[in-house]
Amino acid sequence: METFFVGSNLRLARTFQGLTLEEVAEQVGKSKQFIHKLETNLDQPTEGLASLLADRLDVYPDFFYDRHSIDIVEDQFHFRKLRTTKVASKQKALAKGEVFKRLVDFLETKLDLPKYDFIDRPVSCLEDIEVAAENLRSHLSLGVGPIQNITRVAENAGAFVTTFQGISSEVDALSISASRPVIVRNEVDRYSCRLRFDIAHEIGHFVMHGGMITGDRATESEANRFGGAFLLPRSSFAKEFPVSASGRISWKSLSEVKLRWKSSKASMLMRARQLCLLDDHQLRGGIIKLKNDCEAKKEAEDDSIEIERPVLLDKAIRLVTRHYGLSLDDIARALKVKTSYITEFISQDTIDELTLPSNVVRFPAIRQSLERQQYVNGVVV
Repeated sequence: METFFVGSNLRLARTFQGLTLEEVAEQVGKSKQFIHKLETNLDQPTEGLASLLADRLDVYPDFFYDRHSIDIVEDQFHFRKLRTTKVASKQKALAKGEVFKRLVDFLETKLDLPKYDFIDRPVSCLEDIEVAAENLRSHLSLGVGPIQNITRVAENAGAFVTTFQGISSEVDALSISASRPVIVRNEVDRYSCRLRFDIAHEIGHFVMHGGMITGDRATESEANRFGGAFLLPRSSFAKEFPVSASGRISWKSLSEVKLRWKSSKASMLMRARQLCLLDDHQLRGGIIKLKNDCEAKKEAEDDSIEIERPVLLDKAIRLVTRHYGLSLDDIARALKVKTSYITEFISQDTIDELTLPSNVVRFPAIRQSLERQQYVNGVVV
């Protein structure tokens, strides 16, 4: 084992677990100040203390001595509601994002995953945003009609979509701009239309805000506009939005349009205002009607639109275990962490499928047999 203890790795494990300096210090019989010194490389632990810290934080001792990992920098994270997010919630999300990235990096060494296929396009005005959304649709061959599964669109374009457990609802959604981008959804009190918009919003950050720190009003507004333009393109949505020449909205028809486009009525009203199909008075009246009808948080049709589930990560994990003879424990060990660090990102069905009795022998496979295989639309061919 290398002798240089990397303090940032201790901080990573601590924040991943949602623990404070005081809580870790109490568990290992040290002071808060001493743990802080370890995290800032002002002191080094004994081998025994490093093992105790590893045990308490569910990592292997060599996790702390890994000098080759590169943490994600903050401007690669795009947070929703950054200004109102508590520091602890933000740090926990950053830690989970770093561990998830390390898992993805491991999978990259084993599989040829979908190539990054988002088009970078800086914007300076509303028209630029509309064009950016239209160009990406064209580039991805999506046409101008409804996107049936935007989660699959994101995965086919090279992004991993996941959910982080234990992240406060203060973080609506976030994404990580990296060579392999990540979109993290918060499924607490969310329905399909809102989750779909979250993904479109984060794609907007990938397209427009690479290398920028986001979360301010301007970048969030731009990502919101992109999300609306990407899900509801102006050339086709304007023809379907049900408003009469007198300005009266047909709510029955709007419900039908919602089921077709899989976008909330609230977001369609906002999009209609952006396209000058409604004025401010009509928009305000529509929002008030939704509130009066108790549809401010959950709309009447929401249960009829199935929530999209990511598949890329689970397929990649299954393929790696099948072709390389690895268990989930083996994958976690490669990251120098215990299995709990990765199972929170994987569906329970996949965990159940891959958790074999201890008397089952796994046969190793040869990596070369897999190197020529490619993911195409999330399927290995």
